[in-house]
Amino acid sequence: MRSFLFMLSALAIVGLAFWAYRENYATQQSLREVRDLHDQIGAAHARLTVLNAEWAYLNRPDRLRDLVELNYERLGLLPLTPETFGRLEQVAYPQPDLGPILETVETSSAGEDRP
Repeated sequence: MRSFLFMLSALAIVGLAFWAYRENYATQQSLREVRDLHDQIGAAHARLTVLNAEWAYLNRPDRLRDLVELNYERLGLLPLTPETFGRLEQVAYPQPDLGPILETVETSSAGEDRP
């Protein structure tokens, strides 16, 4: 009986060692994937920084003004001046569609007699 318990214990230890071996390699693979993802995120941030710098460079007011002047005949663009922009009060906001009135409501003033 004792030898059976020793064999069972030895098999359990071998099984646990095999499981730990597989978990170790799975963990290492996961850590490599995480490291690769961090590298990709860093590269994406660097690309985003470059794209933001290019966007700021291409949207300089003096460059846009020169483009407007160069393409005025073709596109009919107007130069950007403070007078080009309107005030908030000048914006015509669309009125919400209330739909047709289906029911009438009688109203009266408080001091008036009704006929």
